[in-house]
Amino acid sequence: MAAGMKHSLEQFAASYTKEQERQGSLGDGRSSIHYPALFLFVGDLVAPALPVVREINRTKWDNGDGVVYVQVGTEDLDQQEERRGERSEDSQVARHILPLSTGQSESSKTLRKDIYRQFHDSDQALAGLNRTLRQVSNRIAEYGRLYSSFDRIYVTVVTRADDPLNVLLPELTKLTETILAQSFKSVQTDLHVLVSEMEQVNSYGYASAAGLAFLRELDYMQGLDYTFSGRLLVTEDGISIPVTHPASPLFDLVYILSDKNERGTGVSGGWIENAEIICRICLLKNRKQDMDAAGTISSTGANTYNNTSFKNNIRTTSDQHGYASAGYAEIRRPNKPIALAVLYHFYRHLLEQMRKEPEDWGIKDKLSFFGLDPITIERKIDGLLPGEDLVSGMSGIMTHNVSYADLKPLSLREAERALFGHGAEAYFRDNVARKVEERVRQRSTEGTLRQQAEQARGEHPEVGYFQWAVWSNHGMGSVREGLLGLIRDKSMQLESARAVLEQRLQEQVQDQPFKRALFRDKQNVRNVIDCILERVYVPKVELLRIENELQLLRIYDTEMEQLHAFSRGITQSLEELEQTLRETAEQSIAAADEYIGQNVMEYYGKVTEDLITDLEAKRGRAVWFEDRHMGDMNHLATQGKERVLERLMDVCHALLLSAEPLRVPFEEELLQRANVTITYGDKNVLTRDDLFRRLYRTLEDQAVVRVRVFDYTQEHRYEEKYFFGDHDSAFMVYAAHAEETSRIYKLGVVYEERSSGVEKLNLMGGFHLEDLMVYRNAKVYYDSYTDNGYELHPEGLADKLSPVR
Repeated sequence: MAAGMKHSLEQFAASYTKEQERQGSLGDGRSSIHYPALFLFVGDLVAPALPVVREINRTKWDNGDGVVYVQVGTEDLDQQEERRGERSEDSQVARHILPLSTGQSESSKTLRKDIYRQFHDSDQALAGLNRTLRQVSNRIAEYGRLYSSFDRIYVTVVTRADDPLNVLLPELTKLTETILAQSFKSVQTDLHVLVSEMEQVNSYGYASAAGLAFLRELDYMQGLDYTFSGRLLVTEDGISIPVTHPASPLFDLVYILSDKNERGTGVSGGWIENAEIICRICLLKNRKQDMDAAGTISSTGANTYNNTSFKNNIRTTSDQHGYASAGYAEIRRPNKPIALAVLYHFYRHLLEQMRKEPEDWGIKDKLSFFGLDPITIERKIDGLLPGEDLVSGMSGIMTHNVSYADLKPLSLREAERALFGHGAEAYFRDNVARKVEERVRQRSTEGTLRQQAEQARGEHPEVGYFQWAVWSNHGMGSVREGLLGLIRDKSMQLESARAVLEQRLQEQVQDQPFKRALFRDKQNVRNVIDCILERVYVPKVELLRIENELQLLRIYDTEMEQLHAFSRGITQSLEELEQTLRETAEQSIAAADEYIGQNVMEYYGKVTEDLITDLEAKRGRAVWFEDRHMGDMNHLATQGKERVLERLMDVCHALLLSAEPLRVPFEEELLQRANVTITYGDKNVLTRDDLFRRLYRTLEDQAVVRVRVFDYTQEHRYEEKYFFGDHDSAFMVYAAHAEETSRIYKLGVVYEERSSGVEKLNLMGGFHLEDLMVYRNAKVYYDSYTDNGYELHPEGLADKLSPVR
């Protein structure tokens, strides 16, 4: 599949998905955040998560275009993108490059320590960071109209545990908070730490040691007695102003997210898949609040999230700070596979229409379409032969002085030679045969067969390149076979005519049936000449007609081969596009969840067929080939598959994907799709209750917390679970009351005005960092690297950290 076509299909499916995501939520604000939000990505390793988080927020939040993203790193990603031709201006994204020397190998013994020292020794680094963050603050202010309140801002810090730049996390966080506090009454900051257990292959030792170094520092930052002071604010005149942090944890909440889940299973898509969790947690904590009739703030949903309550519940009995993690799952209508499946079935219908043979057309009609019927061929031959009386024109040819007595015993061939020598033959060759040959030769270079077919297509638009390809090929009932039959018949006719002529040339003059004049020798010679012209040259003219008609038919046969190659090339291209569409749809279905993606091709084949039938009943079967829709697909196909695909996607989107049958609630759609292959009376039919139970269990199974914890060492585990979905959905009502009497966790329902699916976010907290598998596995590397002279912490910080547990 060409990369361009694959990209076009991906864009088509993604566009439909976005459209479905936004339907029902536009204008009602139910998928909006209440306060402004800033995402701060710290380090180069976490940079790939930025565009993913941004795209999720733009798709799922009505005011997602007002969120600002900052990435602080040491690599100039903008220049790299510009060199690759991917750079584009984006007012929501700011990338700041710290002027730090990190060109050493990743296993440098003092890499994290050097980064910390260089940052604090460089006035340029602090000044540049101040400028960037102030620009970001101003940019957030420009988006103020998109938010309900500007009193508070939510800052979400994202970093990788093994990224050396997170050694500057306190400095970057406090400077950001301080600058934002000049515009907002309150700044609330959360940290999302991404740990990678699956990708550590080439540098697993150092990455594990550096990751544990950061986790130890994080434990220190989250202590109740943690304080910070540094001259981080820098004015335009280079004056430094101190920034302080009173005794308290640096972050409101810290979430640890891995690329392995609680069961130890790798997460499909790796650590980048945690972007969905980050976005949903942000929405949960900063969701737009509605005003009730009394003018007080209310929140739509049952058991809404309370941040203070969650923090208190994950704090341990020793008042030690507890960490949190989360799991996420979504079940939604598989919009991408649906769009591609409908596109495929629509295109297949168009090809079926194009392949249909015209009704009541026999071989005579097909020959006539190409101008190969006997009447048209005869008319063309008449046009090749000179129009004047050829035989009478030869009567004036100079003859030799021969008596009738000398001619009488001769054959007609011998008599012609005696009378004319080679003059008659030369005259016939020069004045008749060569002219006809020249006209036939000229005809052979004109490509008249294809011209005729193109003209005939104007009168019969139902006959296109598929019919051309079949009719011009070998096979019973094809034009090619009919043409070859004409050639065979004409060849036999030519042989017969040559035999008749040869027989006449051997006849004697004295046996010819012309009148003899007594004692008038010249008159008898004249009669012999007339006899030769009538008995020899009239058949020669007919023979010439047959020879050139046969030659013309052979030319048409050659043109028929060329016509077949031309039309078959185009139809193969159209069939290849059909195969591409099918493969793309099947690949998209295969990438979806096995249960959620079941029967997509079968169900949407039927849905598409019903939509097509309905539309054709209203507008006629030719509706697809109107100029405003697909137009002349045969002509369009000559412009290439890409052009056909472009028009196809536009028409499919306008006439099919926007239809009402594709807008049913996701659980209704899934129920119908699950039963599409079930026959009447089948006991395996899926009921609504069965479906709800499966959906509920699937969501719970897939929303496994994405961090591995030693359960037997975790003293306090606290869980909250939240559904996101349409408040009118029967499934949401079911989910809100399922396991009502047996659940030991808080269950909340966040209502959103959309019917394309439902999501579940599981929050779990109360564990300590030493409870993590990644912490325990990294200890051996941390101890070994430290023993081998590696300095993994800034100067003087190691003494303040709690011992490795």
